Parts: sequence; C-alpha cells; structure tokens
Amino acid sequence: MGDIKNESLKATAVQSTLSTQWLGRSYQYFADVGSTNDLLKEALAQEGEQRLAAGTVFLADHQNQGRGRLNRRWLAPAGSSLLLSALFRPDWPPEQAQWLTMLASLAAAEAVETVTNLIVSVKWPNDLVVRQKGGWHKFCGLLLEGNMGENGRLQSAVLGVGVNVNIPPAQMPEAVTPATSLLAVTGRPISRLALLADFLQRLETWYEAANNGHSPQPAWNRRLVTLGKRVQVSRSSGDWQVTGMVLGTDEWGRLQVQDESGKLHAIAAGDMTLQ
Repeated sequence: MGDIKNESLKATAVQSTLSTQWLGRSYQYFADVGSTNDLLKEALAQEGEQRLAAGTVFLADHQNQGRGRLNRRWLAPAGSSLLLSALFRPDWPPEQAQWLTMLASLAAAEAVETVTNLIVSVKWPNDLVVRQKGGWHKFCGLLLEGNMGENGRLQSAVLGVGVNVNIPPAQMPEAVTPATSLLAVTGRPISRLALLADFLQRLETWYEAANNGHSPQPAWNRRLVTLGKRVQVSRSSGDWQVTGMVLGTDEWGRLQVQDESGKLHAIAAGDMTLQ
C-alpha cells in the first residue's frame, strides 16, 4: 500500500490537515486501547474544573474491545480502519439525540463518496452500507452514548465511529449485516488521513447546522436503503417484532413502518432485516 499503509494518524499529522474550527482541535491518538468510547467516557467522568473541550476526539489504530450497538463485538486489524470517538455538549432535548447519529452518518457518507466515488446508503438505525456483489454490505457503524443533565436535556454525548477502510477481504470481521471495507469494494488502498480530515470537517458543518435548528433528517431519510421496501424489525430479546413497508423516518429518526393492517409503527430502535 506504499505511503498510505504507513501514514500516521498521530496528532501532529492529523491536526496539520484539519480545516475545522473546533472539532478535533483537542485530539489524542492511541496505538491500542480497549474502546475509544469507554476511554472518552472515563475521561469525561473524571473531569474536574478543567472540562474536556467540546469536539475532543480520541482515535485508536486498534481496539481490542470494540463494540457496536447492543454490545456486539467489532474487531478490525490494527492500522486498517478509522476508529474514533468525539465529544459533544449539545444541550438538546433527549428526543433530539438521534440527530447526532444522523448527522455523523451523513458526514461519513459524504466523506467516503468524496474520497472513493462510491455511492453510500444508510441502514437504519446506525450503519452505512455500499453495494457489493449484488447485495448491501456494511462498512461503517456508529455508537452514541449520552448523559442527561438535571434539567433533562442532553448534557454530553460520546459518538463512536468505526469505518472499515483498508481491511483485506480475508480479514473482514463477522457481522449481522455482511461486512466489507473500502479497500475490498474499490480494489485500492484509501488514505485514512484524507478520509478523517474530510469527515471531521463535514461533521462539524452538519453539527453547527443542527445546533441552529436545521434537521439532518430529510437528507438522512433520502439515503435509507430500505425506503419503500418490506422489512421485519424486532428486538434482540425476540419478544417483539413488526413486519411491513418502510415509509421513511420521522423528525427524530424513528423508523416509520406500516404493517399489513395499515397501522403505522414509529420504531426508535431494533434489528431490521429485508423481507
């Protein structure tokens, strides 16, 4: 992979490429950690008068306890992916928290399309997918963990992002949705540094827009891979499920599914499969 394989994601290399105003300006690199989300949450819990700056980013070249939604394991070879967590202090009402997942999805999709020329879609509620071999394959997942303040508003949020960039096909981790990487789809190595810088710039722009009341939902909704398709949504516990047509999402990102009787279900979380 030449220089791309050996490029550094340490602070000096990253911050010299950033065009953001505040996102990623406080940045820590780790060669190997359990989970960047856990590490950032621990730092957040231990902060005193010297508060962590909004926009702080922790990035690791390898996570040995990486996880996705519902505590599912997610492991990738060292130096192959973008594995990072970012701190936000939005002071939003709790139902608006999903906006962070939406806008991060949009920022990641746009960055990947810019760097690779691929077409990226969203698999509700928190994955990005691309077409490969006639099916949809996941290459990116997001994990949002928030804290509510005494006023009932979203005081802080840690957003974890994992992008499979240069994982060879033979080393792809197992996933509920078939997994892939940008290398596997394009057939060429991708610069993680260029992708990271583009992603953080777009993430800052989308966040600023959301903070000013501009919802990411319409753009996110247009990227839904299941829009107009028949799906089954269930809880991981298996005690509930609904089957029907996806009409889209509401303002807060809840999936709108119309079942066979015509009843509309607004679903905040669950596992979805195409029928």
